[in-house]
Amino acid sequence: MNGLTEWYETDLAPLMAELWEELQDLGVVIASAVPYLIAYVALIVGAMLLWGLIAGKMGPRKDFTSLKTVTFGDESAVRANRAASIISILAIFVFWGMFTGSKLVPFHAPGPFIGDTEFSYTVQNAEGETDDATVVVRVQGPDEEVEDITIEPGDGFAKNDAVMANAWRSELIRVDRNDEVGNRDGTAVTEVNGQPIKQGTDVAVENGSVALTRRGSLNFKPYEGWQMEPVWLPAPEAVWERFISIAKDGYQNFTLLAHLVWSLFRVVVGFLLGAAVGIPLGYAMGLSNWFRGWFDPIVEFMRPVPPLALIPLVIIWAGIGEIGKVILLFLAALWIMTIAARAGVSGVNITKVHAAYSLGASKWQVLRHVIIPNSLPEIFTGARVAMGVCWGTVVAAELVAAEKGAGMMIMVASRFQLTDIVIMGIILIGVIGYGIDILMRMLEKWLVPWKGRS
Repeated sequence: MNGLTEWYETDLAPLMAELWEELQDLGVVIASAVPYLIAYVALIVGAMLLWGLIAGKMGPRKDFTSLKTVTFGDESAVRANRAASIISILAIFVFWGMFTGSKLVPFHAPGPFIGDTEFSYTVQNAEGETDDATVVVRVQGPDEEVEDITIEPGDGFAKNDAVMANAWRSELIRVDRNDEVGNRDGTAVTEVNGQPIKQGTDVAVENGSVALTRRGSLNFKPYEGWQMEPVWLPAPEAVWERFISIAKDGYQNFTLLAHLVWSLFRVVVGFLLGAAVGIPLGYAMGLSNWFRGWFDPIVEFMRPVPPLALIPLVIIWAGIGEIGKVILLFLAALWIMTIAARAGVSGVNITKVHAAYSLGASKWQVLRHVIIPNSLPEIFTGARVAMGVCWGTVVAAELVAAEKGAGMMIMVASRFQLTDIVIMGIILIGVIGYGIDILMRMLEKWLVPWKGRS
């Protein structure tokens, strides 16, 4: 009992306290995001109501769904509203442009302060005498060249200062570097703009704030605004310009087309291999008690393991060539396809199976004409999920010493903070993945026209 108490006090209690602190920090972040989520939901609802009014003015819809008396809960009656899709995409780009100062949108969120500003400070010397001086700050934007600023030093032992600063960056100001006396002589800054200041506190000034460092210097931080710094989120036109540049000149000794084709090749091969093994395995687990008992622990054990955790083993077992990358994507798709096929078999309506047997069908005929057709909707759903997971895993797969690929391009760019290339790669992966998903939907609609109809 004493050992358990000691373990609780030395190990478990500190761990729980640390987790509680992290949970509180997470709660603060979530609470700060709630107003933005509410605003976004309000935008969705407002756009829906507005489009409903516009669509009502255009006349009633005339199709098969409009003839149904009950549509809620009927999946076959739900179709993606194209207007909602267009508005959603436009809203994303408008928000993107608003918070990056893009020239493509006519209105923007408040940006960082750029220009000239000033504040005064008060210095007290060792004898208790005080003197005031002015600091003029010229804040320049990113990639902007401006002339240096000058100011008359003024009278008294505290001299005026002129400094250059960059937007989104604080600037350390050694106010005593041109004064007649300095910190070593017992002088100290006591006020900024007439407000008392001490170490660890900030004083709000026009277009920014001023803090006092431990060594007695002033640290000016210009107003940042709501816009994102280009190194964190570049404007849409910057990403487009980078896309045109890489499409013409390539990146890391390979063309953009080569990067995308190699990523697509790895994803498709890994997915097809995973489907080729996973679907028969899922059918076997759904039709045989022995196969279900044999493979169920393996599948359920491996399913939660993320592909990233398998990278070291893949490198040890398969090396750093293409085979290792394909194996990683194969494992990412395998378990999803297995579970989808097993769920498809388990979800077959038993009355259809009994009806087939009553008509004299053999086991092979039941499998071919009843089980496989009725399990295909689940398999296609799993295939779409597996393809999305493979696209998400390709970045991790191309960490294994890849020389070409969209994931490799993103990872190399992130090391040098080339955020425009990172976003470009993410957009291209998303567009290609969405295109593949559309093709799979069309294939499902063609091969499984009975989906949603009993």
